Amino acid sequence: MWAYTVGFTVLPHVGGFLGWFINRKEIPVWYEKLKKPSWCPPRKIFPVAWTVLYTGMGYASYLIWKDLGGCSSKAVIPLGLYGAQLALNWAWPPFFFGAQNLKMALIDILLLDGLAIGTLCSWYPINKIAALLMVPYLGWLAMATCLTICIWKDNPEQKTGKSE
Repeated sequence: MWAYTVGFTVLPHVGGFLGWFINRKEIPVWYEKLKKPSWCPPRKIFPVAWTVLYTGMGYASYLIWKDLGGCSSKAVIPLGLYGAQLALNWAWPPFFFGAQNLKMALIDILLLDGLAIGTLCSWYPINKIAALLMVPYLGWLAMATCLTICIWKDNPEQKTGKSE
């Protein structure tokens, strides 16, 4: 059973790492030139925060999977919502850093917010601890959404990305 625990806990880190790896060269060059609000966290905080958040949400997904008896029909909606929000989470860095498309990044994170809230709501009746493990993630997403909105508003020349 420990292999499932580790697998579910590590899974969110995979996309997060790939997103960072693929876009790492754009971060110091392009991102540093953007106008950002004064409350924008320092770059060094992001990897630490995402490590904690991905670990919490990954372990929470394991708890839901375990409580619902694996990949059963009861797990389709709770784990489907989780998978969908995780996919949008992983899509945000390529939109933002890779394509430098602030509009797509904004649309992505707004959809992500809705799916993350839906995930938490679907998990709460199943496992309250799993749902509570998602609360820090939702808090960080709220900050990231506000930050994305501010950057989108304050950098009008960057709204549509590299190619346009």
